[in-house]
Amino acid sequence: MKRSSLFITAFIAATSFTALQAQTAMEVAADMVPGWNLGNTLEAGPCDWLSNELDHETAWQETKTTQKIIDYVKEMGFRSVRIPCAWYIHMDQNYNISPVWMDRVQEVVDYCIKDSLYVVLNDHWDSGWVESSFKEQTPTSISKNAFIMGLMWKQIALRFKDYDHHLLFAGLNEPDAAGDNSEHRQDDIDALIKYEQAFINAVRQTGGNNAKRILVVQGPTTNIDLTYQYYQMPTDPTPDALMLEVHFYSPYNFCQMTNDEWWGRQAYYWGAGNHVEGSSYNSTWGEEDYIQSQMRQMKSKFSSKGIPVILGEYGTLWRSMPEGESQEKHDDSVYAWYRAVCRYSVYNGIVPFVWDTNFCGHPSGTIIDRKTLTIYNQRAYDGIMDGCASVKWPYISAIDQVQEQPTTSTGCYTLTGIRLDSEPDKGLYIKEGKVYYR
Repeated sequence: MKRSSLFITAFIAATSFTALQAQTAMEVAADMVPGWNLGNTLEAGPCDWLSNELDHETAWQETKTTQKIIDYVKEMGFRSVRIPCAWYIHMDQNYNISPVWMDRVQEVVDYCIKDSLYVVLNDHWDSGWVESSFKEQTPTSISKNAFIMGLMWKQIALRFKDYDHHLLFAGLNEPDAAGDNSEHRQDDIDALIKYEQAFINAVRQTGGNNAKRILVVQGPTTNIDLTYQYYQMPTDPTPDALMLEVHFYSPYNFCQMTNDEWWGRQAYYWGAGNHVEGSSYNSTWGEEDYIQSQMRQMKSKFSSKGIPVILGEYGTLWRSMPEGESQEKHDDSVYAWYRAVCRYSVYNGIVPFVWDTNFCGHPSGTIIDRKTLTIYNQRAYDGIMDGCASVKWPYISAIDQVQEQPTTSTGCYTLTGIRLDSEPDKGLYIKEGKVYYR
């Protein structure tokens, strides 16, 4: 047994090189941080009053997507773009996707690929054809939905068959499964897995690069707690090629609540040092320890086992403070929330994709003003970038993370931070903050 600094240096260099080659889901994920959503755009609809289906793109926000917009997204430091997309509402009665719509989606994807950005292309809410079907599902409706899911993704996969690892497919968005339906929770989970299995099978069967493409599946309601407690991954014939998706908009009082209610108030102020003495609008739950514990659940069940997680959506409202409240402290709270979410996401093997609606007003969840190509919410943007930069992706920086263990510890760890029962017979491992090779 020996410790070799030369060998370790070579190993780290090789690990970084492998990540750039992006062969597995974990290696792809390591190169995707941070992510950004093209929100309220290609997923808009159904909008029956529109005479041209391409006008759906500007039905919920006013700016048509251009190469310059995507160039700006990259310039601002984002490395991946999630494209929420509707498909079902653009199908004919035989479930054929409109060629005009498919061409436009491909054009937007190509803007991102030209900039070497990763793309997560999904089937979003899409009129709720499957995502809202769980409460009234029957064996017949489940079989029909799975059949349509397969047809849909076969068409999408064939169109993008030759694209490389920079393009990922996500089967759904926020499947409304197992949330308020505790009596039939397992039935919901079983149906969800059937839909996701139809998605995986359809993509894999098209061959080409789709045989190894990274695919993203969604936990029930993309809720972290439900996913941690009840969800099990579907099967995939391609090893190490699945990611899991959850979303995060907590605490609700701070992130999404816009009016005081009889059961509680909005929260304007969040995080240590940001509460305002005497204000009735300080956050009373869901602060930094809560975010840390939420992300740790995803690491415990998924990312520590080689299944990276994407935080497909997260965000909080930026408000204009009423008289008597502190705008400065609110802005600091927004910064602190974004920083905490990104910091604990990356630390736990989760790729954060900020939700961005392109609505420049108050309250707003917008980061980038696409019309003027400027940062609209500077404090939120700074929180994202500072949070992502404050820690390293655990797959690449496992050595640094394990060294945080007390030097008196006699435990042995893998390079991904998993504790071993004893010293291994061969290979690399970490003990007392040092890397050993046997």
